[in-house]
Amino acid sequence: MGTDISGFIEYRASGDEQEPTWYGAHDLGPLNDYVRNYDAFGCLFGVRNFANFRPLAAGRGFPSDASAALGARFAQLAEWYGEDGFHSTTWITWAEVKAVDWDEPAEKPDSRLHAYRKTPSGLRMTGKASWSAEFAEAVGLERGDVREWPDGAEWLIGDTLYKSVTVRRRDAVTETGEWRPVWEAMKELAEQHGDDNVRLVVWFDD
Repeated sequence: MGTDISGFIEYRASGDEQEPTWYGAHDLGPLNDYVRNYDAFGCLFGVRNFANFRPLAAGRGFPSDASAALGARFAQLAEWYGEDGFHSTTWITWAEVKAVDWDEPAEKPDSRLHAYRKTPSGLRMTGKASWSAEFAEAVGLERGDVREWPDGAEWLIGDTLYKSVTVRRRDAVTETGEWRPVWEAMKELAEQHGDDNVRLVVWFDD
């Protein structure tokens, strides 16, 4: 069963003689096209963190000062699916996103070996997986064995190269990928309201 992300972008602004209040701005889904990207989930929020990143904003929970729009959405979800229907709710501000060092590597190599196919024009990545029967047979692993391989270790088995790789943040959340429209929307709001007054609230379901 896979894990999907949902979310909402909010901004905080002051009304006439009122304390600053959070308001709903954008639904996450149409911005990031509902892409299921576990490396990004792990890098940003610590969910499905197979790549072993230090998460930027994990486990913060539902904000106590959420906007009315977000509060209504959560109440609706709880009514439809129950409170166990989603998990790992958290949030991150635009100020925090701006401060990210996207060249920062994960804390240790990816739990999944990266596989590359030999082609006439060079190596082409074909995927990554926690288990490969071909690789296990070649190196003598039993089903269920868990190993941590040193960064850069590689094995050529037939025409497939298996490699242990430490992933950087920019590999998980690419500059031109599904998160670009999200960052652009948050940046635009921050130019009006301030970097600390724009945040993305997310939650996950399996």
